[in-house]
Amino acid sequence: MRIRQHMEIILASKSPRRRELMERMGLSFSVVESGADENISKDLPPEEYVKELSYRKAAYVAREHKGACVVGSDTVVVYDGKILGKPKTRDEAFSMLRMLSGKTHTVYTGIAVMCGDKKLIDCDATRVTFSELSDDEINGYIDTGDPMDKAGAYGIQGRFCSYIERVEGSFFTVMGLPVHLLYKMLKEIEKE
Repeated sequence: MRIRQHMEIILASKSPRRRELMERMGLSFSVVESGADENISKDLPPEEYVKELSYRKAAYVAREHKGACVVGSDTVVVYDGKILGKPKTRDEAFSMLRMLSGKTHTVYTGIAVMCGDKKLIDCDATRVTFSELSDDEINGYIDTGDPMDKAGAYGIQGRFCSYIERVEGSFFTVMGLPVHLLYKMLKEIEKE
């Protein structure tokens, strides 16, 4: 990675997937979970929704870590104009997966990078197509517990990969962190 590691980088997220992706990028960073208020209107356009939540997460951590470069991120699944977050119950997970079965939806992931008074906010979108899922396949997947901490009730990088027919865009955006965009943003911050 061509980012000079002279700056302290903090990931404002407890997501193990985001942590894994930043490690894959070769970044040296620490993790501080953000306690930001995530209650915002789902009536916002999805791009604005994920950018606002990403910004809130980064800003919350940046207040306590003034000299650091803080990275906040948020991911949502959108189908038929409806934002799908993480399911709260088994029934909600089933409903989401049934709705997405055999269809194409869009995953939006926002990123905010804050370093002192410098602030960059952006998002990336990727289209994902599921194969047709039977009720048994959906229930079997829910039984693994995997869907409960993931937007849209699925993880592209895990057991659910068998049901993904097509990905148009960045696989990593669906996983929760568009690494190409983060790299570009860190290079931009470094230049300023």
